[in-house]
Amino acid sequence: MKRADSDGGIGPFRVQVRVQANRVGWAGGRAEPAAACCYTSMPMRDERGLLEVLLGDGRFLIALTGISLALSGGFAVLQSVSGQLLPQDSHAIGMDSLELTHAGNRHLLGFMFHDRVAYGGCLVAIGAGYLWLSAFPMQVRAAWAWWALCFSGVIGFLAFLTYLGQGYLDTWHGVATLFLLPVFAAGLWRSRPGSFSLRTAWMQRHEDRGAFARWGRILLGTCAVGVILAGGTIAVFGMTTVFVPSDLRFIGLDTQALARISPSLIPVISHDRAGFGGGLCSIGCLLLFMARCAELNRSLVEIVAVMGVAGFAGAIGVHFAVGYLDFFHLLPAFAGLCIFIVADGLLWMGWRKNAPD
Repeated sequence: MKRADSDGGIGPFRVQVRVQANRVGWAGGRAEPAAACCYTSMPMRDERGLLEVLLGDGRFLIALTGISLALSGGFAVLQSVSGQLLPQDSHAIGMDSLELTHAGNRHLLGFMFHDRVAYGGCLVAIGAGYLWLSAFPMQVRAAWAWWALCFSGVIGFLAFLTYLGQGYLDTWHGVATLFLLPVFAAGLWRSRPGSFSLRTAWMQRHEDRGAFARWGRILLGTCAVGVILAGGTIAVFGMTTVFVPSDLRFIGLDTQALARISPSLIPVISHDRAGFGGGLCSIGCLLLFMARCAELNRSLVEIVAVMGVAGFAGAIGVHFAVGYLDFFHLLPAFAGLCIFIVADGLLWMGWRKNAPD
């Protein structure tokens, strides 16, 4: 006690610190730095601002964006299952779903729902991907994850502008975009990497041992490129001609007949179709970066499976629900599904082979 007091200490508190340092520092017969072992019970002043805490490192905002997208996609699917049009769609067309069926036919309404369900599945897949990015690679500040998020998000938000092709502005979509855009932008800025070099991030690939992992990445990257090309094609068609020949054969009406039902009918259909194309491009960007740069581990195999189920179940499954079973229309989707399943299976086998016992 005297030594502590003579050092200018404050009695019992100073003795507590010194004894603890000696007890831990000399354990095991070797000296450790006392500063690393000392502790104090003095209260710490937290001078962080409220906004700083809320924004954090940006990962919470990215996760919030992902959750919002997934919920929006789920709502689109459930709303279509209910058989009802959105209020703004009914207002624009000038009739509800029952009246539209009477004015056209049941295939017309089914076609509209098939586009919306496919779009909803895309949003769920993108949301799941954002949640994974925020929880795993962005936790260690992986630069490739930031770039994947940047490309995917920019394409996704720009897809909102595809409504300009036919001139129909979905007010709910507009409000959701206005809400999510600043959240996403703030998260992207707060989580920015130390280096903005895209080339450096792209070249930081993981060298996996074994053919399973290598071919799994190649096939997943191939599928991602195919998804991007398909999405771009669908978006262009959605903004211009809107329909392909198999669409009109399924509906049983030509474009003139559709325009006579309501001048706003084709623009409403165009909105979901072009949005679906933009969503596919966004998913493809995520998958391409994941195939190239992500570490092969359990979470990667699982998130690829989750995104595949959400995307392909919506895009393919809804065709069986509405009876739109044109072989050549579905062929690219089934080809992509087969490649995707093989790719994720190979990634799983590669992970199991290289996983520590």
